[in-house]
Amino acid sequence: MRILRNYILKECLLPFVIAISVLTGVFMLGYLPQLADKVINKGVPLASIGSVFIYYIPILLGYTLPIACLVTVLLTFGRMSAENEILAMRTSGITLRRLLFPLIMVGISLSLIVYILNDRVIPAAYDAQSRALRQTGSKNPSAMLEAGSFINAFDKYIVFIYRIDHSRLYGVRIYQPQPNKPTRTIIAQEGEFVRVPSQDKLLLKLINGTSDEPDLKNPENFYKLNFQTSFITMDLSKKNPKAEKKSKAMTLREIKAKIHEYKGMSIDPAPLVTEYQRRAAWSLTPLLFILLGFPFAVITHRRARSANVLFAVLLAAPYYLLSLACQGLATQHITDPTLTMWLPDIVLGLAVLALNWKLCVS
Repeated sequence: MRILRNYILKECLLPFVIAISVLTGVFMLGYLPQLADKVINKGVPLASIGSVFIYYIPILLGYTLPIACLVTVLLTFGRMSAENEILAMRTSGITLRRLLFPLIMVGISLSLIVYILNDRVIPAAYDAQSRALRQTGSKNPSAMLEAGSFINAFDKYIVFIYRIDHSRLYGVRIYQPQPNKPTRTIIAQEGEFVRVPSQDKLLLKLINGTSDEPDLKNPENFYKLNFQTSFITMDLSKKNPKAEKKSKAMTLREIKAKIHEYKGMSIDPAPLVTEYQRRAAWSLTPLLFILLGFPFAVITHRRARSANVLFAVLLAAPYYLLSLACQGLATQHITDPTLTMWLPDIVLGLAVLALNWKLCVS
């Protein structure tokens, strides 16, 4: 059993190193247009782009490591199946379950590594990126904004933006916590930041929305006021740098604490809950992708490397597409964030259990 385990792990090692290196390199090339956009449209100095580019490598590992697991299993066991090694093992009395066991152990170990990446390493990389771009934010406000994250960089206001298209903002929510009073909420369909010359302030233009306004008879109560255009001045001079951490730059413990804080201020924490559950759910992808690749590799007898890489991408794509769709629903609290973000794992988990059970029984 030990000889078989060592042989399988040895055969998987080189394909895994090659797969994760190639995938990370390809994904890095895909990131170049975003870097160009930061330089051309957001005024980020070219000198700052190098560090931002390097910090993107650990961020990509959260995606490339699970897919590399899938590619590795398809390459290794596809070759073994094509060369009748698996058939010879089964003839010698070695069941597919014994072949699968070391893969499950490796999958669990890699899932723990991805969990650490999602909890510590990737947030630290995002935070380093933000600090590299922070000084450019006052020159061009859009450089310091990120869709899908609560922004605490402004005095007295917490801002959330669902989508950003260059300098145009879509789905803007502004929360104004007030001591011993209900939190004031402003919602707008669109918005745009305008820099105030010679002042450490930003002017936010809001279009088509509603705002909570204090009742003159009872200031502790609010009434809804519809507007077509409204302006809010954001003060940057009193911002707290430590409070500028976005959800992607927070550890899981920090996100959990922020969820409780926002609940206490009557701010919907659905985006934070979504981010928390997404990281937890995606941590299982190495194990799930290994279990997904094993039956396909044994059945298809495919040994061509390029074909297996393409096949791996096609197998992984539905999971990530479903996860992104669920993330959109959960962020806007259309569905329950916790259940929704675990739906892709549940679907894929049931699928791989059925495939491996059928393969091992047959």
